[in-house]
Amino acid sequence: MKWERLLSVPIFSALLMMGFVYYVTVFFFIADWVGLQSSAGSLNAIIFTSLICYCLFSFFVCVLTDPGRVPSSYVPDVEVSDQESRRPVVQQRKCETCSNYKPPRCHHCRVCRRCVLKMDHHCVWTNNCIGYRNYKGFFILVLSATLGSIYSMVIIFISAFQRDWESPGHASIKIYYVLCGVLMSSLSLILGTLLGHHIFLLSRNMTTIESYEATREAWLARKSGLSYGHSFDLGFYKNITLVLGPNMLIWFWPTAVGHLKDGTSFRRIPNTTS
Repeated sequence: MKWERLLSVPIFSALLMMGFVYYVTVFFFIADWVGLQSSAGSLNAIIFTSLICYCLFSFFVCVLTDPGRVPSSYVPDVEVSDQESRRPVVQQRKCETCSNYKPPRCHHCRVCRRCVLKMDHHCVWTNNCIGYRNYKGFFILVLSATLGSIYSMVIIFISAFQRDWESPGHASIKIYYVLCGVLMSSLSLILGTLLGHHIFLLSRNMTTIESYEATREAWLARKSGLSYGHSFDLGFYKNITLVLGPNMLIWFWPTAVGHLKDGTSFRRIPNTTS
């Protein structure tokens, strides 16, 4: 059952972290900065609350959405062949664990114990694989979490700079400010780096697994005096619409995935190594 994925220590830890960040940002730092009763305080509290709710919704979408199962009736096209080995892809894309045929970009997850369509990685924080059907939700989760962390970090710094530290008896509060500032700065840096990595992957129509494979293939191509290009890279804008959808109005709604197909075939660019 997909609801059983919620019974996980990492998920509980992630929810606890979200709750902690929300509480200290709204009820301590915003309240200490301008007060929650003021118009500026109310506005910042509403904005941050909306951002946290958006992040929380994206988180549950990632946890509860199946990343994509290989249809039991799936049989690869025998006529499609590997240009280097001249052998049918059928022989190369059979899962040794499941003993079933694997579509292109599909990989077996040892944690989930099954093959996942267009698998990106297994995320311990969502207790679920990130694949074809929930990658959009994951991307929006990382985006919203990064924005929320940066927002909280800025609030902490502004509140610290405007506070009167000359008054006696502020030693414990100073420590609290420093610890929270370091925590949110570190979290913003980590999430920002992760977001930048997935923006790059999104723009190249590439998964995390494929990025590792591409590094090796590019090295081999350079060693042979050739240039390497990712075979699924259809162009910046087209790559984005394949994940977020063709309608820009629903790009950032995690459950708007009606544009996704069965996930067993993908358009590719031929002769990407030359």
